[in-house]
Amino acid sequence: MADFSKRLEENLRSIESRIAQACQRSGRQRADVTLVAVTKYARLEWVQALVELGQLELGENRPQQLWERAESLPGSVNWHLIGHLQSNKARRLFPLVKWIHSIDSLKLLSNLDRLSKELKVHPSLLVEVNVTGEASKDGFTPDELRRDWDAILTCQNVKLSGMMTMAPANENPEAARSAFRDLRSIRDELQTRLPSGGALNQLSMGMTGDFEIAIEEGATLVRIGSALFEGLQADDGLNANSP
Repeated sequence: MADFSKRLEENLRSIESRIAQACQRSGRQRADVTLVAVTKYARLEWVQALVELGQLELGENRPQQLWERAESLPGSVNWHLIGHLQSNKARRLFPLVKWIHSIDSLKLLSNLDRLSKELKVHPSLLVEVNVTGEASKDGFTPDELRRDWDAILTCQNVKLSGMMTMAPANENPEAARSAFRDLRSIRDELQTRLPSGGALNQLSMGMTGDFEIAIEEGATLVRIGSALFEGLQADDGLNANSP
């Protein structure tokens, strides 16, 4: 086993332990939370090693990098797009992904609704919510989401599964708690306006610096990158502010 594979295994084991402990603190089952390994800055051989270790939920920020890596990795990988999606890239991307975490406009969702019907593929979609109102972040504001919710529900070909948010950058993980709590509250509110039998079970929130707080506040998907690759020689850009 290559040295980096041993380090990856140690990092993965550590993160799994921390996820399990956060679940225990909040009275949840470990199976309630999915670890999405964010491979944005990782070298391909590192990602291949993760897959060999059994980590099959992989997230990419850019559609181009996702479809390039999908060609090099086994079909057993479940791909998550966690970054912004332009409609002109959706046709190529759609058949490759199991999840899209970044539905940030009604226009994008409407385009994907048409595409889903045409291609007969139905990845799970998460509405991105900018709960803090930061200009640097994409997504619906809570007021925009409430305003557009009925129009969102007219898109019946797609599989709307939940919501995603990013907390403000802060060295103190506790500072993220209110953002995660707000997303859960918005989800609970809008879920009451779903048609009978509908559900928004998924909450994608929490990254390397705050995923334990996110789990305590109800996250079902946590997006972790830099903690997985800690101790490896990083490509330019991999740092503590990465997912």
